[in-house]
Amino acid sequence: MSFSRTFRHTILAASLLACLSQVGAHAASLPAPFDTQLAADFPKLEAFYRHLHANPELGFAEHKTAAKLAERAKALGFEVTTGVGGTGVVAILKNGPGPTVMLRTEMDALPVLEKTGLPFASKVTTKNAAGDTVPVAHACGHDLHMAAWYGTAKLMAENRKAWSGTLMLIAQPSEEALTGAAAMLKDGLFTRFPKPDYALSMHDDASMASGTVMWHAGPFRASADTVTITMFGQGGHGAVPHETRDPVVMAARLVMALQTLISRENNPLDPVVITVGSIQGGTQANIVPDQVKLALTVRTFRPEVRQRVLASIAREAKGEALAAGAPKEPLVEVKTGTDSVVNDPQLVARAVKAVEQAVGPDFVKEMPAKMTSEDFAMYGQQPGVKALLLHVGAVDAGRLETAKKAGKPLPGTHSPQWAPDLKPTLTNTIKAETAILLDLMAPQR
Repeated sequence: MSFSRTFRHTILAASLLACLSQVGAHAASLPAPFDTQLAADFPKLEAFYRHLHANPELGFAEHKTAAKLAERAKALGFEVTTGVGGTGVVAILKNGPGPTVMLRTEMDALPVLEKTGLPFASKVTTKNAAGDTVPVAHACGHDLHMAAWYGTAKLMAENRKAWSGTLMLIAQPSEEALTGAAAMLKDGLFTRFPKPDYALSMHDDASMASGTVMWHAGPFRASADTVTITMFGQGGHGAVPHETRDPVVMAARLVMALQTLISRENNPLDPVVITVGSIQGGTQANIVPDQVKLALTVRTFRPEVRQRVLASIAREAKGEALAAGAPKEPLVEVKTGTDSVVNDPQLVARAVKAVEQAVGPDFVKEMPAKMTSEDFAMYGQQPGVKALLLHVGAVDAGRLETAKKAGKPLPGTHSPQWAPDLKPTLTNTIKAETAILLDLMAPQR
């Protein structure tokens, strides 16, 4: 790591510690009535979660899901607008002077066949955008996020004397495809509606015990880009390969060459992931095809690294084609996904203190950054918006410890077996969200 980058990280850590010490006396705790109300509400929240789990919908098709969330928000007194960015929902509750704080949930599910064995497991199938029939399941926990979103909204709406400001709830479509946040912003999320001072979201996680709220200051989730490369060759008979220019060999050589972009061109302390997830070409064994297509996902944290890696991928593809005597240069297409999620350090410090008082310091832990991506990043990129994405552990502590001792990984998000340990995870997600909102919107005295 360069001196300048080391220095920046040192300053970030020092700043966070300083912020933690400064806000300790001012952080809000979750008032006792909130705990009592949450306990009374939990059976209905669990029933709502089960309904959402059993009735998943794919991105930009969350019509019934959005209607359910909109209906509940309206009943709580929110001013609700539907159809934002496709199927998105925006619910506004103005409650006197103060900041505008946005709480976001995702709505979409995944094309996954659920194998949890739960009595309320999804049996849904539907047509995807390509017209194929696919199974659908909430294998990423968005059902839990929505149940928490509603539970937090209910507590806030029923205790308006405890806070002042504007609460902005959004239910976002198509997070899994990393397209929903962009669609809502394009449709005027921050122009048609109040632009938030703060944006908050939470995500369940398989790496820690259920109910543990996890934080990371600074760059937290990686940017994501999809790169499609078409290698062109000269097809022919498999028995006379010398009369061809084989794009299968070019593709194979390219897969290996791409790995050196990480091992030999990138600082090992500056994370990059290049995964070739698909190679398609050819029809049968004795035919050399005239083209092969590769699909890659590329993950980085810093914009300058992102630009360099994408340029290097194109360079390597062209180099392999040139070395093989290909009839023309490869086609390299980049589909931009989302930028890196960057958690505002001062907001992290403030939230940590508030959540510690709500759930107890033993249930609040720092976590490492992750190479997975989240389009929540787009909200924090908007000028004047401080953003925070927290994770919450969702695996029974005993089960997690047993798996660690055995050295066997447990199913995580996006797995057909993913099912969060519901009660502690949902309860502490709501407590954390509510505590942060109360702290940010504490009435001025």
